[in-house]
Formats: sequence, structure tokens, C-alpha cells
Amino acid sequence: MLTLIKKSTILTFFTSLLLYSNYSLAQEPDIDELKTQAITIVKKFGGTLKPLLKQTLNKGGVKQAIEVCSVEAPEIAKNLSLTTNWQIKRVSLKARNKHSATPDTWEKISLEEFNQRQQQGESAETIAKAEVVDNEFRFMKAQGVAPLCLTCHGSELSEETKAALKQYYPKDQAIGYSLGEIRGAISLTKKI
Repeated sequence: MLTLIKKSTILTFFTSLLLYSNYSLAQEPDIDELKTQAITIVKKFGGTLKPLLKQTLNKGGVKQAIEVCSVEAPEIAKNLSLTTNWQIKRVSLKARNKHSATPDTWEKISLEEFNQRQQQGESAETIAKAEVVDNEFRFMKAQGVAPLCLTCHGSELSEETKAALKQYYPKDQAIGYSLGEIRGAISLTKKI
């Protein structure tokens, strides 16, 4: 009888282990699917903000474009976060808005890696990183300086631009960039 109980207990243990293993495997995140989602969100963010900034700059000038960027970019990120269940933000080693653009440790390390990758010849357009960290899927896509960005992030700024930056971003550090340089990144996080 004792032998029968031991065999039954052992069989139950291994059956439970097998079921748990299958359950765990079924719960593993699909990293490729998460990357695809993240890339889609990054494109949606840029596809919403860039045309708005360009239109505002052409119609209302630099001051209005800076105002739109200070108000609308966080709203776009917030709305995308709500509709996608991802946390979305822009980060930079030289933050324009310290409150919302200062990178956490993982983002800072990633931005430094992005700069190294660019120095080794990789284009900002292709630089991205995806990683699972502490039960979160983290994704960052580098933001390179485009011609439009130089108006407010370049080395040679007009007096109007300097005054508007001082008004909307008194502690701004996000200037002095050149075309193609990595200015920051869009950072996405999803709990898994």
C-alpha cells in the first residue's frame, strides 16, 4: 500500500510539473509581436506629431510650434498610452522637459548605447532596442535630428526661437544638435 501511495504521489507531482510547464510556456510573451506593436506605436506617434509641428511652424511660426510641441506631444503620448496599454514617452540625455523626458536607468544606458552605435556608423533611423526587464517589455527607438528639428534643436537658433524656448522650457538642454544626430528616443514599456 505504501508503495502504491508513493507511486501515485510521484505521478501526481510529475503530472503537475508537466501541466505547470505547459502553462508557463503558453504564458511566455511573443517578443516579435511586442516589437511589431511597439514599432507601430512609434510610427503612429511620429506620424501624428511631425505633420502637426510642420503645419504649425508654416502657419504660426516658431513660437506656436514650440507651444504645440510642449502641449501636444505629451497629449499624443498620453492618448496612445491609454488606447494601447503601453507606457509611451520621449526621453533624452539632454532633456528639454526635465519632468517628462529624463530617462530612467535603462533608458539612459540605452541612449548611451545608441550614441555609440551611431559613432560606429549606424544611422539613427535604424537604431532601436528591445528587451524584457523586470517583467516588462522595454522598447526604444532613436529619434534622429531631421531638418525640421534644427529650427528648435540646432546650433544656430533665431532670437525668436531662443525667447520661446526660454518661455516654454526654462531649463532646456536640448539644443546644439546637428542633422542626423540622435536627439533622444521614444520609449515604450508594457507589463508582461
